[in-house]
Amino acid sequence: MTSPRERSLVFGEVAEAYDEVRLGYPVEIAELITAYAGRVPERVAEAGAGTGKGSATLRTLGVPMTCIEPDPAMAAVLARRFTGDELVSVVVSRFEEWAPPAGGVGLVASATAWHWVDRERRTRLAYDALAPGGVLAVFAHQHGFADDEVAEALNAVYLRHAPAIAERPGSHVHPPAAFHSEELRGSPLFGDVAQELLVTVVPFPTARYLALLSTFSPHRLLPEEQRATLHAALAAVIDERGGVLEQMVTTELWLARRDS
Repeated sequence: MTSPRERSLVFGEVAEAYDEVRLGYPVEIAELITAYAGRVPERVAEAGAGTGKGSATLRTLGVPMTCIEPDPAMAAVLARRFTGDELVSVVVSRFEEWAPPAGGVGLVASATAWHWVDRERRTRLAYDALAPGGVLAVFAHQHGFADDEVAEALNAVYLRHAPAIAERPGSHVHPPAAFHSEELRGSPLFGDVAQELLVTVVPFPTARYLALLSTFSPHRLLPEEQRATLHAALAAVIDERGGVLEQMVTTELWLARRDS
């Protein structure tokens, strides 16, 4: 069985594809963070920045940003995205091993990566990285299906070819963010916990959808032959229905304020 750290590094194998097909994040995320904080944070630290999908949205805040990414291949794509941008620095490191600046930062953010940070330590790590009154923003996409009949047909394919990643409806599409609001609601370190949801429907042609699935860790960790069989069966279902799959994408944002 692979460790969480090993699983977090499987994306580097497909860093370019990840950057090509993974969805970005709506600019409203940055706007919601600013509204919640009551100001634009003076400095941002992003945990698990990947190739910069979340970073691009956070960059619209217009303040210095440190993007922390453990996978060198992902970090290389990330650095290329922000070549020449003096406000953005890229650090190849796990968030657990990163040393925050003296006095902390105004915002610690993580885009579909907080589940890779040590669950036993991440709340405390965020607290220690933040300035008093600073904000933690954890956001992620949850992928579902816009059509229930299509969802049923695709789930049947998973049950036949990869039942281990079809235990929950939709779980084969993207693993849950492994973040529970109780981590913050029950913590004496944070207060004012809030949730925001943004929902969009995104069309994916068959080939692009399979490329997307190939960047998700449950699919990356399947044996190559099993993954190929699964993807061929999924493609057949989508092609029978016109060759385009509509994904219902819910972007979930959790916000919490560090107590002074």
